[in-house]
Amino acid sequence: MGYVLPVLGIAIGAIVLLIVLFGTLFTVQQQNSVIIERFGKFHREVGAGLHIKVPLIDRVAHRVDLRVQQLNVIVETKTEDNVFAKLRLSVQYKVLPNAVRDAVYSLNNAVGQIESYVFDAVRGKVPSQQLDDVFASKDEIALSVNESLEHTMSEYGYRIVKTLVTDVEPDEKVKESMNAINAARRNAEAASAQGDADKIKIVKAAEADAEAKRLSGVGVAQQRKAIADGLAESISAVQAGGIEDARQAADILSFTLYTDMVTAASKHGATTLFVPNSPASISEAVAQGNLVADAAKPSLTK
Repeated sequence: MGYVLPVLGIAIGAIVLLIVLFGTLFTVQQQNSVIIERFGKFHREVGAGLHIKVPLIDRVAHRVDLRVQQLNVIVETKTEDNVFAKLRLSVQYKVLPNAVRDAVYSLNNAVGQIESYVFDAVRGKVPSQQLDDVFASKDEIALSVNESLEHTMSEYGYRIVKTLVTDVEPDEKVKESMNAINAARRNAEAASAQGDADKIKIVKAAEADAEAKRLSGVGVAQQRKAIADGLAESISAVQAGGIEDARQAADILSFTLYTDMVTAASKHGATTLFVPNSPASISEAVAQGNLVADAAKPSLTK
């Protein structure tokens, strides 16, 4: 029994010591700051590391994160052309390391305060712009909001790192109309491009056809010239053989051509040709051709 009381006293002392130690020692994480209050009043501010406070007198009142934080805000407003739109903004902010006390005791709800200033800045600028201008000037709107917040929140120990307008979302009906307009514009551009392509194809085809006809005409002309030269040489050869009369020479040549044609045609049994029934008919045809040529000479020489 005599040993019980000392042991009990030691146990109680150990418990009290542990309570005192746990109430005295505390740690602060990196990039954090802690406000110590004594009897409800600001006492001191400590940074990262192991610290001591007076138990039952001092208390850790506030732990403040000094890292950059992000606040996402959605602001619904109306543009100059009476279109309701939602702007999504991201505000990056942080507590200034040398103004932790101001950040803790100046504002009760810093996030709510930042949201209020964002709403005020956006609704002060967007209603003076049309919807298309809002899309085109997102950076300008973000800069305006950032400057407004920076000027105001710096008084409370906050730094606005950056403000971004991440999205502009018009009313659903307006969005459908815009999509329809864009689709119609792109269809018109596609139709115009297709028309230009078809036009180029037609022009190129016409140029190719014209070139083909030109080349065909050149070929026919050269062929006919070659035939004419050959006939002239044949007639000259007949005349050189003693027949000086050109008409008679032409008749002989016609008869020769006629017999050559009949000989060539007779080689193909399945071929049926309708030709004059006698060499005399060939001569008559040649004679008629010569008369026509003689009659045409006076008109050609005029």
